[in-house]
Amino acid sequence: MLDGNAIAGMLEDIFGADMTTAACTCAGCGRRGSVAETAVYLYAPGVVVRCRQCDAVLAVVVERRTVYCVDLNGMSALGSA
Repeated sequence: MLDGNAIAGMLEDIFGADMTTAACTCAGCGRRGSVAETAVYLYAPGVVVRCRQCDAVLAVVVERRTVYCVDLNGMSALGSA
């Protein structure tokens, strides 16, 4: 397990900006914190981002043929801190 800083480059490729300081809110427990504070698993089927408090899946990112598929369903909000 790593923190959200481990995927900083990938997130910048996807969103065009540094997302590690962006605030995200867990849809499961309501915890709000920066993307850098999340728990990241790089070697799952794709990259899995989980809430540090309740372990809910916040996001899954899969790269296929240079295209990123991003599922953010576990976040109720993602934005500026």
